[in-house]
Amino acid sequence: MADEKAKTKTASSVAEGATEAIGTQASQQQIKVDTSTLKSSYCNVCSGTSSKEEVVLTFGVNQDWDLGPRPQEIQLHHRIILSPGAAKRLRDLINKLMQDHEARHGDLK
Repeated sequence: MADEKAKTKTASSVAEGATEAIGTQASQQQIKVDTSTLKSSYCNVCSGTSSKEEVVLTFGVNQDWDLGPRPQEIQLHHRIILSPGAAKRLRDLINKLMQDHEARHGDLK
């Protein structure tokens, strides 16, 4: 029961952090957020491409911490394909998150 409560939130609470970045107003209807298959991954490499119809982001991990003469080994883990509109909302959300982070912890260099 407690797990079910954790998964069900009002639309306004789910969108709370993204409301400013997305520029929408959330309604008060209930939405269910299912996190049963949610997985987390660490990535320190990101690249992207785009076309008129989509934006493709690829995430991975640089396995080579030694910057010697040999080629770096980058292991790719995830490819996320977004519509241009979704990519723009993601950009706005990341900008907001970074502004909040720097306000709390100081400027990133």
